[in-house]
Amino acid sequence: MPTAKTNLHQGLTNNQVIQSRNTHGENKVEDKSKNGFLAAVLGLVKEPMLILLIVAAAIYFLTGSQGEGLFMLGAIIVISAISIYQDTKSRNALAELKTLTQPKCKVIRNGVEVDMLREEIVIGDYLILEEGNKIPADASILEAHDFSVNESILTGESLAVAKNEAASEVFQGTLVTSGRAIAEINAIGDKTKLGKIGISLESIEQEPTPLQIQITNFVKKMAVIGGVVFLIVWGINYIRTQQLLDSLLKALTLAMSILPEEIPVAFTTFMALGAWRLMKMGIIVKRTQTIETLGSATVICTDKTGTITENKMELASVYVQATNAIQPPDKTLNEEGQKLLAMAMWSSEPEPFDPMEIALHETYGKRTAADKRPEFKLVHEYPLEGKPPMMTHVFENAKGERIIAAKGAPEAIMALSGLSESQKTDILHAINELAAKGYRILGVGQSTFAGDPFPAKQQQLSFHFIGLVAFYDPPKANIRSVFESFYKAGIQVKIITGDNAATTQNIARQIGFKGAENVLLGDELVAMDEQTLQQKVMQTGIFARMFPEAKLKVVNALKAQGQIVAMTGDGVNDGPALKAAHIGIAMGKKGTEIAKQASSLILVDDDLARMVDAVAMGRKIYISLKNAIRYIISIHIPIILTVFIPLALGWIYPNIFTPVHIIFFELIMGPTCSIIYENEPMEKDLLLQKPRPFTSTFFSLKELSVSILQGLVITAGMLMLYQYAVMQSYDEALTRSMVFIGLLSANIFLTLVNRSFSHSIFTTLRYKNNLVPMIIGITILFSALIFVIPGVNRFFSLETVNLSQLLISISVGFVFTVWYEGVKFYNRKRGKIFIEK
Repeated sequence: MPTAKTNLHQGLTNNQVIQSRNTHGENKVEDKSKNGFLAAVLGLVKEPMLILLIVAAAIYFLTGSQGEGLFMLGAIIVISAISIYQDTKSRNALAELKTLTQPKCKVIRNGVEVDMLREEIVIGDYLILEEGNKIPADASILEAHDFSVNESILTGESLAVAKNEAASEVFQGTLVTSGRAIAEINAIGDKTKLGKIGISLESIEQEPTPLQIQITNFVKKMAVIGGVVFLIVWGINYIRTQQLLDSLLKALTLAMSILPEEIPVAFTTFMALGAWRLMKMGIIVKRTQTIETLGSATVICTDKTGTITENKMELASVYVQATNAIQPPDKTLNEEGQKLLAMAMWSSEPEPFDPMEIALHETYGKRTAADKRPEFKLVHEYPLEGKPPMMTHVFENAKGERIIAAKGAPEAIMALSGLSESQKTDILHAINELAAKGYRILGVGQSTFAGDPFPAKQQQLSFHFIGLVAFYDPPKANIRSVFESFYKAGIQVKIITGDNAATTQNIARQIGFKGAENVLLGDELVAMDEQTLQQKVMQTGIFARMFPEAKLKVVNALKAQGQIVAMTGDGVNDGPALKAAHIGIAMGKKGTEIAKQASSLILVDDDLARMVDAVAMGRKIYISLKNAIRYIISIHIPIILTVFIPLALGWIYPNIFTPVHIIFFELIMGPTCSIIYENEPMEKDLLLQKPRPFTSTFFSLKELSVSILQGLVITAGMLMLYQYAVMQSYDEALTRSMVFIGLLSANIFLTLVNRSFSHSIFTTLRYKNNLVPMIIGITILFSALIFVIPGVNRFFSLETVNLSQLLISISVGFVFTVWYEGVKFYNRKRGKIFIEK
């Protein structure tokens, strides 16, 4: 909304804004890691199953089988649509967050102050910068009044930098801590100092998740096996029939049955739906594959300020030099304590932004008997400067009475106060006592000066040392329970902070943090060799006085120890470590755009408790996906062998299934594994289990033994059903129908059996999953329609079965699947319950 006019500067006109935007672009740091829609489509083209479907469709059209060809094209469209939808949904989630969290800024346009989104500003705009603003672009100062900026996001230095000279530079992402300024924008987007740091983050390669690697390797192996078998079957058929295309089509049938394309589809679906669920919980997922890694996280590295603590300073204690006593800032404060509190408040900004100054104003307002703030106005200010630093404010009322108050590093005030050695000893003793509690300590002094003008430097004034004020940033109310949840889940927590060790240890002890006594400083860490560092990071609980290189070394050392590392952060300094971690977690409110781009998760409300939910969701997805993959492998084996054995052994009906049958099975199995298993409820004791090992795999022989056995038993049932039909002198269509029904029945019962590998089917039927009856009902409905609709059953080369044949087929599917319930019962009786990790 436009506000009052500014006399000194008119700013850009509307036409100048358009011209600048056309010339220099928008104020955005582009996320070049995005794949986009085109990349998703190109990725689909490389999928082996899609290639086989295209080849099969082409052969059908060449041989005049238009219906079969169109069916294949339909399957291609369905599979492609699912993949593209999932990719689009993930990208839209991040775009939604960016819109919600984007801050506004104030500029002068046409002589009027206007609030707008930071993406709308252009080079040449006049920014109005006030205390508390986050600077949206690089700019040169035109005029400034007691103006200082916290540049810690770029430099790591927490002390504010005075920027009162014309032509001084301010940078995007830094924070205005005092005063007011008008600055002309000279760099936006990627051209800012912040943007250039963001671009450099791309040099750190993002790693695929462990499960992603396992699935890719397994599918590649199966593709190679499928290719070899394809060539063999093609050769056998061609030698027998001398028909090139027909032989090729039969070989494609077997190759399609071998490819477990549902596994990567299930993986993508589980991750996309998991991302959607997490977004509803306040967790934005940038890379959906990260959800799987969450379930195996072994270490969480967390920042202190704003993550563990409230990022809101509270006045904890005061030391009154006159009485040499440390007191709480409550109603028991004596007259000298009241004076100390008042001087500390007067040394602050009249309209404070700094958390410590806010705390001083609030405490003064509660404790003073007569609030003099309305009577006095700020007439002169010495900004924070010097080594050690201090700042001084001069207030005056209508009668000409002055209050001159200073605060800063205790050593700075002490040096200007003419203290005796015994007084200095007492003050240093108080400083040590307060520092041991982890408090942030400031010295407070008072001065008198009646002349005019004021001295050029505040150090030219003589001060009376009044005392010390000590602050602490209280921990969040829920942080103790959050840490306890991590510990119960077998996850180590490490605090990585730029703050000092004493303050961090104090907070850590308050919240029951394990490892508060083991501290490592940033300078010590970077001086270590890699081997020593790798040992130290596992033993250390708190990493204090950290800077970007040190944070990155911690993450890499933990990874070298085989840990799955989650890392929280919000600043540019956290960017490299966030991107290097397996799970980078940015803060949605106080996090910079660079941190959000470098991370894989974003906590919208900055609440670390969300990570407990995220870990639980990751574990739930892993277990459900594992059950789905076991199901896929179990049902693929009878499909493969039912196609291959009659062909290889030259049985009377060698081509019992064609590509249209295989694709129908695939379309039935896809929703089964991707929807039913994903929608399974979360186990109550999920967070009491330990993280699964980094090397854990779905695809070892030990893990697959149960699935292989299930598949072989179902195969035996299908081949027995085949031979029964032959013995009854049924024709090919009827034999195919009975085996087709038997395999569909086995698929349904296997879906129910494999919902748990420890609990019985009667227990899992009570699980609240409304999709189970719905999907099974749809499967039965479509299967029935194939047989009852004349044109459709001819298309599938099937024949209607009578009641006896139907019951026999269903019974074979039932008996040769639910036998595993007996194994589960036997294991339960022996007390051998398998925990699905």
